[in-house]
Amino acid sequence: MKQIVNIIFSTQFFYSILRISTPIMFASMGALITSRAGVINIGLEGIMLFAALSGVIFSAVTGSAWAGFLGAVVTGVLIAILMSYVALVLKSHITLTGIAINMFASGSTVFILYLVTGDKGISSSLASKVMPAVELPLIGKIPIVGEILSGHNILTYLSFLAVLFTYILLNKTVVGLRIRAVGENEQAALSVGAKPVKYQFIAMLISGVLAGMGGAYMSMGYVSWFSRDMVAGRGFIALAAQQLGQGTTLGTMCATFVFGMADALANNLQALQMPSEFVQSIPYLTTIIGLVVFSIAKQQKELKRIRENNQKTV
Repeated sequence: MKQIVNIIFSTQFFYSILRISTPIMFASMGALITSRAGVINIGLEGIMLFAALSGVIFSAVTGSAWAGFLGAVVTGVLIAILMSYVALVLKSHITLTGIAINMFASGSTVFILYLVTGDKGISSSLASKVMPAVELPLIGKIPIVGEILSGHNILTYLSFLAVLFTYILLNKTVVGLRIRAVGENEQAALSVGAKPVKYQFIAMLISGVLAGMGGAYMSMGYVSWFSRDMVAGRGFIALAAQQLGQGTTLGTMCATFVFGMADALANNLQALQMPSEFVQSIPYLTTIIGLVVFSIAKQQKELKRIRENNQKTV
């Protein structure tokens, strides 16, 4: 127990929380934007996986990490366009479309990797690049705080900018206002000239950009290679974080850190010779527990609202 406490209250642990939370942060912001537009982007997992592979391939071919990052983002947008067209224009069920994207990504990324490298498991034969780490000039010199906040991959800092961007988009812009209007009441949005499909499409595209960034981090920041199904459920965890955040940017960010903390704890507990099956299940158990707590809180809130309405009626 003492060892666990020492792990939790170390600067390395908090440093790893920020590092591990980065891809979930990108994806959860994308999930939040689509959710406010009345669309559930189940395909985040698949988009991140395609982007992770694209980042490795493009960076290896061009010899530039930034070119790989751009390739990952463009791939995320293209997959989001495909999903949006099938779901919003052809009227396929959005959830089933997302599941199809995820299943397609799981198999096709391995096939593409095999075509490019001849490998089926990991892209070790590709000389892919990694996005640079950044030492913060002033904060990095502060004891403890500098050890936690400085020296991260540049995409970690971009994930915080993604949070700021999401907040400004949804709360301070006309596009964000219309996205929210479409998600809350399509008929009311139509009455003021906001076409639901148009703004849901825009929300999906932005979600694709953010998920693409998260996928790029997985193969060009978290590690320096691509492997089969390396996203490992982070797209679904991002959806859970968005639900726990109750539609707010700050709440979603905080929920992301909770899941990042669970994942960081799991990684550190592996060194204590605990059963690997238990350790690996910690992030997913945290997700389930979080959703259960959210459901109970939501039911209690709804019951309270009903009681208040009944008292007013009486």
